[in-house]
Amino acid sequence: MSARRPGGVAAGTTAKPGVDVGRPGAAVGARPMRQRWSLWLMGGLVLAYVVGVMLPDSGFNPFVDGFLALVSVWACVAVCWAAAYRTGRGRRFGGGRREGHGRPEVLLAAAAVTANTLADTVELIQRGTGFSTFPSSADPAYLLFYAFLLASLGVLVRRQLRGSAGAMILDTIVGSLGAASILTVFLSPVLNAAAAEPASLGTAVAIAYPMLDLLILAAVAGIVASHGSEPGHRWILLISGLLIFAGADLVFALAPLSYVIGTPLDATWTVAIALITLWVDRSGAPRSTSSRAGGSVSAVAVPAVSILAGLGVLILASQVQVSGLAVVLAALTLGVATIPLIGRQQVLRVLSRTDDLTRLPNRRAFYADVPGRLGAIDSGRRSALLLLDLDRFKEVNDSLGHDVGDRLLVQVGVRLAGQLRATDLLARLGGDEFAVLLANSGHDEAVVVAGKLRAALAEPFLLEGITLHSSASMGIAVHPDQGNDVTSLMRKADMAMYKAKSTRSGHHVYHSDDDSHGDVRLRTLQELRSAIADDELVLHYQPKVALATGNVQGVEALVRWNHPTRGLLLPEHFLELVEEAGLMHALTQIVLSKALDQAVLWRAQGEPLTVAVNLSAGSLVDRDLPDRIGAMITSRGLPASVLTLEVTEEFLLNDRERARDILTRLRALGIRIAVDDFGTGYSSLAYLRDLPIDELKLDQSFVFPMINDERAATLVSSAIALAHSLGLQMVAEGVENSVAYNDLVRFGCDSAQGYLVSRPVPAEELGAWLADRKVTTMVRGDS
Repeated sequence: MSARRPGGVAAGTTAKPGVDVGRPGAAVGARPMRQRWSLWLMGGLVLAYVVGVMLPDSGFNPFVDGFLALVSVWACVAVCWAAAYRTGRGRRFGGGRREGHGRPEVLLAAAAVTANTLADTVELIQRGTGFSTFPSSADPAYLLFYAFLLASLGVLVRRQLRGSAGAMILDTIVGSLGAASILTVFLSPVLNAAAAEPASLGTAVAIAYPMLDLLILAAVAGIVASHGSEPGHRWILLISGLLIFAGADLVFALAPLSYVIGTPLDATWTVAIALITLWVDRSGAPRSTSSRAGGSVSAVAVPAVSILAGLGVLILASQVQVSGLAVVLAALTLGVATIPLIGRQQVLRVLSRTDDLTRLPNRRAFYADVPGRLGAIDSGRRSALLLLDLDRFKEVNDSLGHDVGDRLLVQVGVRLAGQLRATDLLARLGGDEFAVLLANSGHDEAVVVAGKLRAALAEPFLLEGITLHSSASMGIAVHPDQGNDVTSLMRKADMAMYKAKSTRSGHHVYHSDDDSHGDVRLRTLQELRSAIADDELVLHYQPKVALATGNVQGVEALVRWNHPTRGLLLPEHFLELVEEAGLMHALTQIVLSKALDQAVLWRAQGEPLTVAVNLSAGSLVDRDLPDRIGAMITSRGLPASVLTLEVTEEFLLNDRERARDILTRLRALGIRIAVDDFGTGYSSLAYLRDLPIDELKLDQSFVFPMINDERAATLVSSAIALAHSLGLQMVAEGVENSVAYNDLVRFGCDSAQGYLVSRPVPAEELGAWLADRKVTTMVRGDS
């Protein structure tokens, strides 16, 4: 077999051009100008090369077939690596991709295109020096291209099939086998001729290329079958590029000896690479998390066409000589296609009762099986129903993406199952909600199991290098005391679960008083959603004074709910509901906007006060938060130092790597970082050394007892000394009497806030308070 020159570079090799893969993303028009210009440059070079090849010439043109051909494919390499860099940067800094992870298929595809282009370059050099053989020294790089490309497609297909039902997996296999059987028919002359030649390295290489093309086309068919109705324009780029690429290889493989340099066939390979490179470039944007429609047209059409293809190949094989491999593949296509027909009703029944993601029984199965289990319980014995809901799970989906959320749910299901007996029934009801029916278990046994389940979920989850801490709230209803059927038990377990959430007790056994609590909770939750939409949330500000001078340095912004009927509500009355309903991101945005707007007004009035805002651990899961805060500050013309963000030790201690990433990016903007409620944690204080922190806020539980407790005073003095030794400032919270104030001055504490200074007040009252304080200071100075 003669060799062919990929991309119009050099003759005399079985070389092949590269393909890149990634994930679909945002339209090019939404990208920065630099990225758009790189795409326009690549497109211009490819277009110039294609036009040059189409023009009539007398053979090899050094400029078109040499220089322009190489520049165009190297431009594709540059675009691919730029996309790979963006996805890697997204994993480290949260840029662009909401899931927060790098994409291995993009890196593999960029490596594939690079290997192919290096081989093209080697071939051009060999042609220029007059040294060209087959197999060529470029062939290892071309084969490496295939290895990278197929690995990339494998990652892609694996992701598409994750969580899929068995029927979709079978459809994917059928689609791949059918496409492979058709391609093998076209390659039969090549395969038969190669098989007839004596065994040699050249023969092995000659057979390898068409076989690898066969695998690529099979992978394309698998992608189409597994992706359902989701492909759209971005997937068309990938699929079109791969089909054009494999088609060009097929044309060359059927007539290698008639191949001539500088023909449109050369341009075909480069166009294919360019199409796939465009698809790779778009992989830097967030991937759609919409579900795949298993009943879509493409999901049904691909297997159907593949079955017809397999039948056609077998019929053709009975009339003419085709490759034995084509017959085997066609037979496998039909064989796999018949699997769903064997016990189809049983398979459909199992699938309809199984959760696609976790493979646990679903809601339908739970409601169908529980009545029989309740009726089979021994006389005088009881059972318990546990309803479990993950805390703040919506924040995981919103901040890290549904892909990470799905993986967390799978691991949660595994851990729960590991703590239960074979006689217990575990099901995923939907979303982040699980149910457990404990056989022959009463109140006490159910409480013990709830503790075991919570302990199992308290262990950190490691998902693609990210450490996640999860917790759950559980409601318990006991049969027959609190219901004789699954509906009543579920209703009461649901009310008990929300009681557990509101009290943060972890689990709660249903009591008759919980009925009214459930109604109040639902009403308050609806009112809270309206409050956010109708701007009923307001901020009060508590000033902080410098103990050395008595001057007001800044304020802490504290959120309040101006309820239309219940009056002004403090955070303890609604923050738990905010977290439970997944509204913490919206609340954080409101508080930051109001606080920064007020800072602008104060500066205009000649009061350059700094503003401190509390951030929950859930808010800091969002890797895009630093960029959003920076944009909010810049849009208001404020210096970044005007804002101090107060974070809890919980966030710092639970995930040190994430804390370092987020805090470093915030600190780089000029925003100050404070640790709120310092001293209440129970872990190592090494984070004070490792993390970018500016100040510590000593919890009021240490300040209150200083008057009568010498040990408490010693702890406060030591904490202040520790902060200063690390170059940090110390702020004391909860200062309510002059004795504590004077002790803090004596200990060298930097700042203080508390009722002795001022209660949290609206911005208007704070302005009057500041004015009165200035007058008092002036009077004292005059006297």
